[in-house]
Amino acid sequence: MTEKLGYCAVSLSPLRAEKRDASEMVSQLFFGELVTIKDIQSPWCELVTYSDNYAGFVDSKHIRVLSDKEAKRWQDGLSYQKQLIRTLETPWGRQQIFRGSFVPFGDTQTFNIGEDQFTYIDEFSDFQANDVIDFAKEYLNSPYLWGGKSPFGIDCSGLTQVILRFFDLNIPRDASQQAEFGQAVDFEDLQRGDLAFFSNADGKVIHVGFLDGNGAIIHASGCVRMDLFNNQGIIHNKTGELTHHLHSIRRM
Repeated sequence: MTEKLGYCAVSLSPLRAEKRDASEMVSQLFFGELVTIKDIQSPWCELVTYSDNYAGFVDSKHIRVLSDKEAKRWQDGLSYQKQLIRTLETPWGRQQIFRGSFVPFGDTQTFNIGEDQFTYIDEFSDFQANDVIDFAKEYLNSPYLWGGKSPFGIDCSGLTQVILRFFDLNIPRDASQQAEFGQAVDFEDLQRGDLAFFSNADGKVIHVGFLDGNGAIIHASGCVRMDLFNNQGIIHNKTGELTHHLHSIRRM
């Protein structure tokens, strides 16, 4: 099959490791996210994401095909939805989209993706956050979900990736990949907004979170939470237990 381009037309689509419903969810696609379609074997679509080059399988009904010209037009001037929930009138009825969705820059009321037209039917309200830590606090108590990227379920590297997008930084999907980006920082020189990475007994990076620069970390573990942080790693703020061993600190 010749490769095609497309976009995610549903609010959130689970990206799975294999083409079956019981397969592990490795990530999620947001509404409006561009993809390269590798193959379609109904009901599954094999694809690679434009934003972070992540491969997997989604339900083919979640993807709408675009021409190269339509995809280029949609890609130009894209932004990310900061509001928790907004409501669209779509060709297939009303639909809610969530924080992190791919949307046009600014307060455009009506927009097109290819031949599909969408209209916001709620009021636009500008969302302000001073920095990544303020934005990360908006996710506090969101439940942990392996492969999740939304306020309704998110994993540690999904949290860091999605939030940094709001500040024009596009980093890879997984914590081990993110640990190869940015600039290494000594513990004594850490700053608010730096990323801390944590490893298992084999030295593999398995966890990541945002440092607040004041002895705490925001990370997704059970839920998005704030814990204590020192030169050994993460200290659970209630039990005092060392839960994650520090691997490195990086500034994006």
